[in-house]
Amino acid sequence: MAFGEGGRVYELRTYTCYEGKLDALKARFRDNTIRIFKKHGIESVGYWVPEDERSKNTLIYIVVHPSREAADKNWKEFQDDPEWKKVAADSEANGKIVQKVDRVFMDPTEFSKLK
Repeated sequence: MAFGEGGRVYELRTYTCYEGKLDALKARFRDNTIRIFKKHGIESVGYWVPEDERSKNTLIYIVVHPSREAADKNWKEFQDDPEWKKVAADSEANGKIVQKVDRVFMDPTEFSKLK
């Protein structure tokens, strides 16, 4: 399958937090974000913290969308959601949590366990 052709698309996201903010980010995901993702068609695959020195400020996760177009639509709807805006504002009452977000869209290979 060529780039972007049909099928589900996976999105790898890496969040780098400000010092001391990883627990706040993890709580935001655990308590609210994943539920709001689901409401907007963003399906969670898994969430990880690195085992190296980045373990104090990095959250890595993978979500899946029906297509790249759906991903764009899902993220726009998520970011415009009034509940999300309140959750984000409340969680950042003592300062910003996320310093940097890296994202990569990925198509599964024919031998991938996840399709």
